[in-house]
Amino acid sequence: MSAGSAEAGLTVVLVKAGRTKIRYPAALLADNGTRVTVRAPWASPRVRDFGFVRFEPGDVLTEHYWRDTWFAVKEVRTGSGELKGWYCDVTRPAVLRDGELVVEDLDLDLWVSMDRSLVLRLDEDEFEESGLAGRDPEAAGAAVGALDELERLAGTPEGFAGLLG
Repeated sequence: MSAGSAEAGLTVVLVKAGRTKIRYPAALLADNGTRVTVRAPWASPRVRDFGFVRFEPGDVLTEHYWRDTWFAVKEVRTGSGELKGWYCDVTRPAVLRDGELVVEDLDLDLWVSMDRSLVLRLDEDEFEESGLAGRDPEAAGAAVGALDELERLAGTPEGFAGLLG
């Protein structure tokens, strides 16, 4: 199902360590049964400066979630449409139910700059401290594999185009 010009609304719910970290409204752009694509403004009224990129009010994220894949890819653009890059979250597969897209964040992240000259693995220390490897070794293995796959894709000539196309 593609939402087309009559974009339907839903709420993205990001869960971390069993608690809701953030909830925000998003426009459903497409749902093909496997991948759900939404668009949402940067969900904070404040700037978040990571050192390698700044997320700012007015930025727009086109977010891609999968029901069968352990990551999400978020294309980050300025309000005027200039591509900043891709912020990728390692997550459990997404669940869409009752107007909510629920995603469990597993701490690992990847940043890819717009020209793909900068590819950064993020929060590996948080992942280790989370204890997931001891509690759920299968999930921890899937999470590390997902981060490796994202990094591999970022380094290919087509980048994420094949994944998001």
